[in-house]
Amino acid sequence: MNRYLPLGAVLSAALLTPLAVAPASASTTPLSLARSAPASTTAAAKPAPIKGVAVYARYNRGYVVTRYEPGKGPTRLGVTPETGQFSASPDGRKIAWITGLGKVQVSAAGKVTTLAKGAGANAPCLTPVWSPDSAKVAFLPSSESDASPVAIAGAAGGGTRKAGTTMGVCHLAWSADGRYLAGYAGTTDGVYRLDLRARTSVRVKGVKLANHVQSLSPHGERVVVATLSPKDPGGDGGWPVWFRPTIVDTTTGAKVPIAVRGRLIGALYLPDGRLVVRVAGSGHNTLVVLDASGRQLQRLAEPAQARTQALLQIVR
Repeated sequence: MNRYLPLGAVLSAALLTPLAVAPASASTTPLSLARSAPASTTAAAKPAPIKGVAVYARYNRGYVVTRYEPGKGPTRLGVTPETGQFSASPDGRKIAWITGLGKVQVSAAGKVTTLAKGAGANAPCLTPVWSPDSAKVAFLPSSESDASPVAIAGAAGGGTRKAGTTMGVCHLAWSADGRYLAGYAGTTDGVYRLDLRARTSVRVKGVKLANHVQSLSPHGERVVVATLSPKDPGGDGGWPVWFRPTIVDTTTGAKVPIAVRGRLIGALYLPDGRLVVRVAGSGHNTLVVLDASGRQLQRLAEPAQARTQALLQIVR
Protein backbone atom coordinates (compact mmCIF):
# COMPACT_ATOMS: atom_id res chain seq x y z
CA MET A 1 0.00 0.00 0.00
CA ASN A 2 1.31 3.37 -0.97
CA ARG A 3 1.90 5.60 2.04
CA TYR A 4 2.30 9.35 2.25
CA LEU A 5 5.64 10.51 3.68
CA PRO A 6 5.69 12.02 7.19
CA LEU A 7 4.01 15.41 7.30
CA GLY A 8 7.24 17.10 8.32
CA ALA A 9 9.01 15.99 5.15
CA VAL A 10 10.97 18.45 3.00
CA LEU A 11 9.47 20.18 -0.03
CA SER A 12 8.89 18.18 -3.16
CA ALA A 13 11.83 17.90 -5.53
CA ALA A 14 9.34 17.85 -8.37
CA LEU A 15 9.05 21.62 -8.27
CA LEU A 16 12.79 21.91 -8.73
CA THR A 17 12.76 19.82 -11.90
CA PRO A 18 12.00 21.39 -15.31
CA LEU A 19 8.73 20.20 -16.79
CA ALA A 20 9.16 17.76 -19.64
CA VAL A 21 6.46 18.43 -22.18
CA ALA A 22 5.35 16.85 -25.39
CA PRO A 23 5.58 18.81 -28.63
CA ALA A 24 2.50 20.88 -29.36
CA SER A 25 0.07 19.09 -31.61
CA ALA A 26 -2.53 20.57 -33.88
CA SER A 27 -4.84 20.57 -30.89
CA THR A 28 -2.49 22.84 -28.94
CA THR A 29 -1.71 25.46 -31.57
CA PRO A 30 -0.59 28.76 -29.96
CA LEU A 31 -3.25 31.44 -29.96
CA SER A 32 -2.62 35.03 -28.99
CA LEU A 33 -6.31 35.66 -28.37
CA ALA A 34 -9.22 33.60 -27.08
CA ARG A 35 -11.30 31.85 -29.72
CA SER A 36 -14.89 31.12 -28.83
CA ALA A 37 -17.15 28.45 -30.24
CA PRO A 38 -19.67 29.57 -32.90
CA ALA A 39 -22.61 31.52 -31.56
CA SER A 40 -25.49 29.38 -30.37
CA THR A 41 -28.86 29.62 -32.05
CA THR A 42 -30.53 29.46 -28.65
CA ALA A 43 -31.39 32.50 -26.59
CA ALA A 44 -29.39 31.25 -23.60
CA ALA A 45 -26.70 33.71 -22.54
CA LYS A 46 -23.13 32.47 -22.85
CA PRO A 47 -20.42 33.28 -20.34
CA ALA A 48 -17.72 35.64 -21.52
CA PRO A 49 -14.59 33.90 -22.83
CA ILE A 50 -11.73 33.80 -20.36
CA LYS A 51 -8.98 36.32 -21.04
CA GLY A 52 -6.06 34.37 -19.61
CA VAL A 53 -5.64 36.21 -16.31
CA ALA A 54 -4.14 33.54 -14.06
CA VAL A 55 -1.86 32.97 -11.07
CA TYR A 56 1.19 30.70 -11.13
CA ALA A 57 3.92 29.63 -8.72
CA ARG A 58 7.52 28.54 -9.06
CA TYR A 59 9.99 27.40 -6.45
CA ASN A 60 12.96 29.65 -5.63
CA ARG A 61 13.87 29.42 -1.92
CA GLY A 62 10.19 29.66 -1.16
CA TYR A 63 7.50 29.96 -3.79
CA VAL A 64 7.35 32.97 -6.08
CA VAL A 65 3.68 33.64 -6.86
CA THR A 66 2.96 35.66 -10.00
CA ARG A 67 -0.19 36.97 -11.65
CA TYR A 68 -0.15 37.06 -15.46
CA GLU A 69 -2.51 39.35 -17.34
CA PRO A 70 -2.51 39.74 -21.14
CA GLY A 71 -1.38 43.20 -22.13
CA LYS A 72 0.15 43.92 -18.72
CA GLY A 73 2.65 41.09 -18.28
CA PRO A 74 3.58 39.43 -14.99
CA THR A 75 3.00 40.97 -11.56
CA ARG A 76 4.71 39.38 -8.58
CA LEU A 77 2.26 38.90 -5.71
CA GLY A 78 4.89 37.76 -3.23
CA VAL A 79 7.24 35.03 -2.07
CA THR A 80 5.97 32.46 0.42
CA PRO A 81 7.97 30.74 3.18
CA GLU A 82 9.86 27.48 2.68
CA THR A 83 7.04 25.52 4.33
CA GLY A 84 5.30 25.22 0.94
CA GLN A 85 1.92 25.81 2.61
CA PHE A 86 0.29 28.53 0.53
CA SER A 87 -2.54 29.39 -1.85
CA ALA A 88 -3.65 32.27 -4.07
CA SER A 89 -7.04 33.96 -3.77
CA PRO A 90 -9.64 33.49 -6.54
CA ASP A 91 -9.47 37.20 -7.36
CA GLY A 92 -5.77 36.73 -8.09
CA ARG A 93 -4.62 39.53 -5.80
CA LYS A 94 -3.71 37.91 -2.47
CA ILE A 95 -1.70 35.01 -1.05
CA ALA A 96 -2.21 33.09 2.17
CA TRP A 97 0.50 30.95 3.77
CA ILE A 98 1.52 29.15 6.95
CA THR A 99 4.85 30.05 8.52
CA GLY A 100 7.23 27.60 10.16
CA LEU A 101 5.87 28.78 13.52
CA GLY A 102 2.26 28.07 12.55
CA LYS A 103 1.13 31.63 11.82
CA VAL A 104 -1.57 32.08 9.18
CA GLN A 105 -0.55 35.10 7.16
CA VAL A 106 -1.97 36.97 4.18
CA SER A 107 -0.14 39.20 1.73
CA ALA A 108 -2.29 41.80 -0.04
CA ALA A 109 -1.01 44.84 -1.92
CA GLY A 110 2.42 44.27 -0.41
CA LYS A 111 1.17 44.25 3.19
CA VAL A 112 1.47 41.10 5.32
CA THR A 113 -1.15 40.47 8.03
CA THR A 114 -1.29 37.63 10.58
CA LEU A 115 -4.81 36.17 10.80
CA ALA A 116 -4.28 33.36 13.30
CA LYS A 117 -1.71 31.25 15.13
CA GLY A 118 -1.42 27.57 15.95
CA ALA A 119 -1.77 26.15 12.44
CA GLY A 120 -0.15 22.86 11.50
CA ALA A 121 3.25 23.88 10.17
CA ASN A 122 6.20 22.51 8.20
CA ALA A 123 3.93 20.03 6.42
CA PRO A 124 3.75 20.97 2.71
CA CYS A 125 0.40 19.32 2.07
CA LEU A 126 -1.42 21.27 4.80
CA THR A 127 -2.12 24.23 2.55
CA PRO A 128 -4.65 26.94 3.45
CA VAL A 129 -7.41 27.70 0.95
CA TRP A 130 -9.33 30.87 0.08
CA SER A 131 -13.11 31.16 0.08
CA PRO A 132 -14.74 31.78 -3.32
CA ASP A 133 -15.21 35.48 -2.53
CA SER A 134 -11.55 35.87 -1.49
CA ALA A 135 -12.70 37.12 1.92
CA LYS A 136 -11.85 34.15 4.18
CA VAL A 137 -9.09 31.59 4.62
CA ALA A 138 -9.58 27.99 5.79
CA PHE A 139 -6.64 26.20 7.41
CA LEU A 140 -5.75 23.22 9.60
CA PRO A 141 -4.94 23.94 13.26
CA SER A 142 -2.10 21.84 14.68
CA SER A 143 -3.39 18.36 15.51
CA GLU A 144 -1.96 14.94 16.38
CA SER A 145 -4.94 13.14 14.82
CA ASP A 146 -5.36 12.01 11.22
CA ALA A 147 -8.83 13.59 11.34
CA SER A 148 -8.08 17.27 11.82
CA PRO A 149 -10.31 20.22 12.73
CA VAL A 150 -10.71 22.89 10.05
CA ALA A 151 -10.74 26.56 11.02
CA ILE A 152 -11.86 29.60 9.01
CA ALA A 153 -10.49 33.11 9.53
CA GLY A 154 -11.59 36.39 7.98
CA ALA A 155 -8.91 37.80 5.67
CA ALA A 156 -9.64 41.29 7.02
CA GLY A 157 -9.73 40.14 10.65
CA GLY A 158 -12.78 39.36 12.74
CA GLY A 159 -11.64 36.18 14.45
CA THR A 160 -11.50 32.47 13.71
CA ARG A 161 -14.20 29.81 13.91
CA LYS A 162 -14.16 26.01 13.76
CA ALA A 163 -15.82 24.62 10.64
CA GLY A 164 -15.77 20.86 11.22
CA THR A 165 -13.37 17.92 11.21
CA THR A 166 -12.10 15.91 8.26
CA MET A 167 -9.63 13.23 7.21
CA GLY A 168 -9.12 15.16 3.96
CA VAL A 169 -6.54 17.60 5.28
CA CYS A 170 -4.24 17.99 2.27
CA HIS A 171 -4.48 20.56 -0.54
CA LEU A 172 -7.95 21.79 0.29
CA ALA A 173 -10.25 23.03 -2.48
CA TRP A 174 -13.38 25.14 -1.85
CA SER A 175 -16.54 24.90 -3.99
CA ALA A 176 -17.79 28.11 -5.60
CA ASP A 177 -21.08 27.96 -3.71
CA GLY A 178 -19.12 28.09 -0.45
CA ARG A 179 -20.57 24.86 0.96
CA TYR A 180 -17.86 22.23 0.49
CA LEU A 181 -14.16 21.73 1.17
CA ALA A 182 -12.33 18.73 -0.27
CA GLY A 183 -8.84 17.41 0.40
CA TYR A 184 -6.90 14.16 0.33
CA ALA A 185 -5.86 12.19 3.41
CA GLY A 186 -2.32 12.61 4.73
CA THR A 187 -1.77 8.90 4.12
CA THR A 188 -2.93 9.38 0.48
CA ASP A 189 -5.76 6.93 1.28
CA GLY A 190 -8.59 8.72 -0.47
CA VAL A 191 -10.27 12.11 -0.80
CA TYR A 192 -12.81 13.50 1.68
CA ARG A 193 -15.46 16.18 1.20
CA LEU A 194 -16.44 18.33 4.19
CA ASP A 195 -19.93 19.82 4.18
CA LEU A 196 -19.54 23.16 5.96
CA ARG A 197 -23.29 23.46 6.46
CA ALA A 198 -23.83 20.03 8.02
CA ARG A 199 -20.28 19.93 9.47
CA THR A 200 -19.85 16.35 8.28
CA SER A 201 -17.05 14.79 6.25
CA VAL A 202 -17.55 11.89 3.80
CA ARG A 203 -15.04 9.90 1.81
CA VAL A 204 -15.43 10.37 -1.94
CA LYS A 205 -16.28 7.13 -3.71
CA GLY A 206 -14.10 6.00 -6.59
CA VAL A 207 -10.77 7.37 -5.27
CA LYS A 208 -8.57 4.80 -3.55
CA LEU A 209 -5.30 6.74 -3.51
CA ALA A 210 -4.55 10.39 -4.33
CA ASN A 211 -1.89 13.00 -3.62
CA HIS A 212 -3.44 16.23 -4.89
CA VAL A 213 -6.84 17.92 -5.04
CA GLN A 214 -6.90 20.84 -7.45
CA SER A 215 -10.52 21.90 -7.76
CA LEU A 216 -14.18 21.31 -6.88
CA SER A 217 -17.09 21.98 -9.22
CA PRO A 218 -19.34 24.90 -8.19
CA HIS A 219 -21.69 22.77 -6.06
CA GLY A 220 -19.13 20.17 -4.98
CA GLU A 221 -20.54 17.39 -7.14
CA ARG A 222 -17.23 16.75 -8.94
CA VAL A 223 -13.60 16.91 -7.84
CA VAL A 224 -10.36 17.21 -9.82
CA VAL A 225 -7.68 14.97 -8.30
CA ALA A 226 -4.30 13.37 -8.96
CA THR A 227 -4.92 9.67 -8.44
CA LEU A 228 -2.22 7.11 -7.63
CA SER A 229 -1.70 3.41 -8.22
CA PRO A 230 -0.53 1.27 -5.28
CA LYS A 231 3.01 1.31 -6.72
CA ASP A 232 3.24 5.10 -7.20
CA PRO A 233 5.20 7.18 -4.68
CA GLY A 234 2.95 9.38 -2.58
CA GLY A 235 5.35 12.33 -2.54
CA ASP A 236 5.70 14.79 0.31
CA GLY A 237 2.72 16.97 -0.48
CA GLY A 238 4.39 19.92 -2.20
CA TRP A 239 2.45 21.76 -4.91
CA PRO A 240 2.79 19.74 -8.13
CA VAL A 241 3.97 21.60 -11.20
CA TRP A 242 1.73 19.33 -13.25
CA PHE A 243 -0.30 16.14 -12.99
CA ARG A 244 -2.72 14.20 -15.15
CA PRO A 245 -6.15 15.20 -13.84
CA THR A 246 -8.89 12.75 -13.00
CA ILE A 247 -12.44 14.02 -12.45
CA VAL A 248 -14.63 12.02 -10.10
CA ASP A 249 -18.32 12.33 -9.25
CA THR A 250 -18.26 12.86 -5.47
CA THR A 251 -21.52 10.95 -4.92
CA THR A 252 -21.31 7.97 -7.27
CA GLY A 253 -17.53 7.64 -7.65
CA ALA A 254 -17.86 7.54 -11.44
CA LYS A 255 -14.96 8.88 -13.49
CA VAL A 256 -15.93 11.82 -15.71
CA PRO A 257 -14.20 11.77 -19.13
CA ILE A 258 -12.23 14.82 -20.28
CA ALA A 259 -12.69 15.21 -24.03
CA VAL A 260 -9.42 17.02 -24.73
CA ARG A 261 -6.50 15.72 -26.77
CA GLY A 262 -2.86 16.07 -25.80
CA ARG A 263 -0.92 15.70 -22.59
CA LEU A 264 -3.23 16.95 -19.84
CA ILE A 265 -1.40 18.55 -16.90
CA GLY A 266 -4.19 20.00 -14.75
CA ALA A 267 -7.80 21.19 -14.67
CA LEU A 268 -9.77 23.84 -12.78
CA TYR A 269 -13.49 24.54 -12.49
CA LEU A 270 -14.73 28.09 -12.98
CA PRO A 271 -17.53 29.42 -10.74
CA ASP A 272 -20.07 29.09 -13.57
CA GLY A 273 -19.32 25.37 -14.10
CA ARG A 274 -16.99 25.57 -17.07
CA LEU A 275 -13.88 23.40 -16.86
CA VAL A 276 -10.46 24.76 -17.86
CA VAL A 277 -8.06 21.99 -18.89
CA ARG A 278 -4.32 22.62 -19.05
CA VAL A 279 -2.52 20.95 -21.98
CA ALA A 280 1.28 20.72 -22.25
CA GLY A 281 3.12 22.19 -25.22
CA SER A 282 6.77 22.65 -26.24
CA GLY A 283 6.79 26.47 -26.33
CA HIS A 284 3.84 27.18 -24.08
CA ASN A 285 0.90 25.35 -22.56
CA THR A 286 -2.70 25.76 -23.71
CA LEU A 287 -5.88 26.28 -21.72
CA VAL A 288 -8.91 24.51 -23.19
CA VAL A 289 -12.32 25.59 -21.88
CA LEU A 290 -15.21 23.11 -21.81
CA ASP A 291 -18.85 23.69 -20.98
CA ALA A 292 -20.77 21.52 -18.48
CA SER A 293 -21.51 18.94 -21.19
CA GLY A 294 -17.84 18.64 -22.17
CA ARG A 295 -18.15 20.65 -25.40
CA GLN A 296 -15.12 22.75 -26.26
CA LEU A 297 -15.77 26.49 -26.08
CA GLN A 298 -12.36 28.11 -26.27
CA ARG A 299 -8.58 27.63 -26.54
CA LEU A 300 -6.09 30.07 -25.09
CA ALA A 301 -2.28 30.12 -24.98
CA GLU A 302 -0.63 30.46 -21.58
CA PRO A 303 2.37 32.79 -21.20
CA ALA A 304 5.56 31.05 -22.28
CA GLN A 305 7.18 32.09 -18.97
CA ALA A 306 4.60 30.01 -17.07
CA ARG A 307 5.21 26.78 -18.97
CA THR A 308 7.10 25.07 -16.11
CA GLN A 309 5.15 26.70 -13.28
CA ALA A 310 2.27 25.42 -11.14
CA LEU A 311 -1.14 26.84 -12.07
CA LEU A 312 -2.93 28.10 -8.93
CA GLN A 313 -5.92 30.10 -10.19
CA ILE A 314 -7.79 31.08 -13.34
CA VAL A 315 -9.02 34.58 -12.49
CA ARG A 316 -10.88 35.46 -15.65
